[in-house]
Amino acid sequence: MCSHYQALKDRERYRRHFGVEPPDDLGKFDMWPGYAGSFIRRHRHGGVGDEAVPPREALPGLFGLVPHWSLDTRITRHTYNARSETVAAKPSFRDAWKHAQHCIIPANTFFEPDWRSGTAVPTRIARADGEPMGIAGLWSQWKSPQGDLVHSYTMLTINAQDHPLMRLFHKPADEKRMVVILPEDRYDGWLNATPENSRSFMRQYPAQSLQAIPASVEPRIKSS
Repeated sequence: MCSHYQALKDRERYRRHFGVEPPDDLGKFDMWPGYAGSFIRRHRHGGVGDEAVPPREALPGLFGLVPHWSLDTRITRHTYNARSETVAAKPSFRDAWKHAQHCIIPANTFFEPDWRSGTAVPTRIARADGEPMGIAGLWSQWKSPQGDLVHSYTMLTINAQDHPLMRLFHKPADEKRMVVILPEDRYDGWLNATPENSRSFMRQYPAQSLQAIPASVEPRIKSS
């Protein structure tokens, strides 16, 4: 399960790759549950028929979904990933899934522990071509006791037991899982998908299109 990722902080790369204006506050670079980051969703006025309204919008939000009924934001420690198999039934996620509150989380890399040596080796996983990743997620909004509106998001995950790369991570007895990385040509499809066809997007990203590097090694990030 992905609890640590590095956000996309280069504003020009953000615009170019995701076709949206980044929020003023992009949050932290090294992201952990409860930290402030950013996510992309279908524009809230996208269905009004106004051509001046862009199809997507980017917002600041907490990593870890805060459902409307939560008493505080501490729940983010447990809601940063949503299992695609149970997302429709879990109280924390079912409303966002039912209402197709889909989002894309921009990321440069995410981290998983490689236990093949018998010791956990933090490993950085990124696209092999150096481009940013768009991770499929769900978003929500929550009103604090003080009346502040807080947005939040979670990453969707799928089983990776048969994935040539992602099955290598976590302890041998643990279930192998991976986040849902979307191909660019499926970004709009995901953001506009109905609840009925949301599951068709829960697919493994090709292993040959990813690279895994020990976290002590500097990654190659495409700049143009």
